[in-house]
Amino acid sequence: MSDPRASAFWHPFADMGAVAGAPFVIDRAEGATVWDEDGRAYLDGTAALWYANLGHGRHEIVDAITAQLRKLDAYSTFGDYSNRPAMDLAERLAALFPEPGAKIFFGSGGGDMIDSAAKIARASFALQGQPERVHLISRNHGYHGTHGFGTAIAGIPANTTHFAVEARDTSVVPYDDAAALEAEILRVGPERVAAFFCEPVIGAGGVYPPPAGYIEEAVAICRRHGVLFVADSVISGFGRLGTWLGIDRWDVVPDMVTTAKGITGGVQPLGALFVREGVAAPFFTGEPGAPVLRHGATYAGHPAAAAAALAALDLYEQDDTLGRGRLLEVPLTRALAPLADSPLIAEVRSGTGFLAGVELADDVLQRVPGAVATWQLAVREVGVLARPLGRGLAVSPPLIVDESDVERIGAALAEGLQAVDRAAQATA
Repeated sequence: MSDPRASAFWHPFADMGAVAGAPFVIDRAEGATVWDEDGRAYLDGTAALWYANLGHGRHEIVDAITAQLRKLDAYSTFGDYSNRPAMDLAERLAALFPEPGAKIFFGSGGGDMIDSAAKIARASFALQGQPERVHLISRNHGYHGTHGFGTAIAGIPANTTHFAVEARDTSVVPYDDAAALEAEILRVGPERVAAFFCEPVIGAGGVYPPPAGYIEEAVAICRRHGVLFVADSVISGFGRLGTWLGIDRWDVVPDMVTTAKGITGGVQPLGALFVREGVAAPFFTGEPGAPVLRHGATYAGHPAAAAAALAALDLYEQDDTLGRGRLLEVPLTRALAPLADSPLIAEVRSGTGFLAGVELADDVLQRVPGAVATWQLAVREVGVLARPLGRGLAVSPPLIVDESDVERIGAALAEGLQAVDRAAQATA
C-alpha cells in the first residue's frame, strides 16, 4: 500500500491513499495530445477538466500573456482601479449576451461566479424592495462548483457529505421536469424565490442533455414568477455546445450566465459572470451613496488572464472553431452508440454538444468494486484519457480534433470495457 505521506500534493477529488506516491504525471501537451513523464502519448479525450477547448500549447495565447506580463503583470481592480485588457474583455463579452446592456463581473473561476450570481440575485432583489427573495433552486445531478453557495445547491449528494454546508433557503428539483420546477416555486412561494440555477447540459453530474423544450419552458416559468434564471455555462460555454455561451443554443434570454474554463482555453484561471442590465441596475445608478456590491475576488479582472481570454476569443472565431462543438456532436454520438448494446452499459448520453457520458449498469457497479476506475485505467492503457463521473465515464475532447480522433475515443472505451467484463466475470 502506498504511503499517503509520500507526496505533499493533496489532489482535488482524489483518493490520496491510492494517489500518493503513484501520480499520473502529465509532462507536456500539444494540440489534443498529452505526454506523461515516460514519453507515452495520450489523446486528451476530456480537454483536461472540460476546458482545453482550443487544444493545448496555443502560441497565440502564450504570446498574449507574455506581452501583457511584460507591460502590466498584475493589479487589483477593486474600487475605481482598472486595466485595459479587463475593460476590453468586458466589452467584448457583453456583446455576446443575447440583449444589450449586460454587465460583466470577473473572478478566478466557475465557483467564484456561482457565489457571485447567488449574492447578486439576493442583493438585487433586496435593493428593489424584495428582501424576502432569498431561496435558490437547482437540479438533481447538477454541479455548481465547490464554493459555499455552489456546495449548498449541489445536486450531487456525494459532494455535500461531511461539509455541513448550510442548505437553508435552497432546494433541488428533478433535472428533466419543468413542471416540478414550477411546483417547487409555488411550494416555497414565488415571493421568496430569488433564482433558479440550470446547466444547459449537466456536466460533472453525469452529462445529461435537457429534454426537448425543457430550457424554454424553465425560462418561461421563471419569468412568470419573477425568478431569475441563471445559466451555469461553465462547461457548456465557449464552443462546447457550438455557441458562445451554451445557453444561446436556445432562443431564450437568461438573467445571468456563469462562465469560466473555456473562456481562456484553461490557460489562465478566469471566470466571467454575465448579468442582465435590469438585474445589475441597482448597483449602477450613479447617485451619491449608491449601493456597493461588497463582494469580489482578489484576481478579478487580472490583466494577464484577460489578455489570455481576448486571444482565446480570436481563436474561437478563427476557422469557426466555435461552431465545431455542434458539428462534432453527431460523430461523437455515432462513435459511442455501439456501447449501448453491451450488457455492461446502462446508458449512453450524448447528442447536445461535444460531450457525452456513458454509464455502467447497476449490477456491474454492485458486483465490481471500483468498476469505474478499472474502466478509466483500461482506457488510459490504450492511449485515451477519459473522465470518471460516479457511475461511468465522460468525454469532452478539444474542439480541434477530427472525426478519426472521435472514432478512436469510441474504440478505446469499447476496448477498455473488456477489463470491466473480466472483473465482472470473476465475481460471477
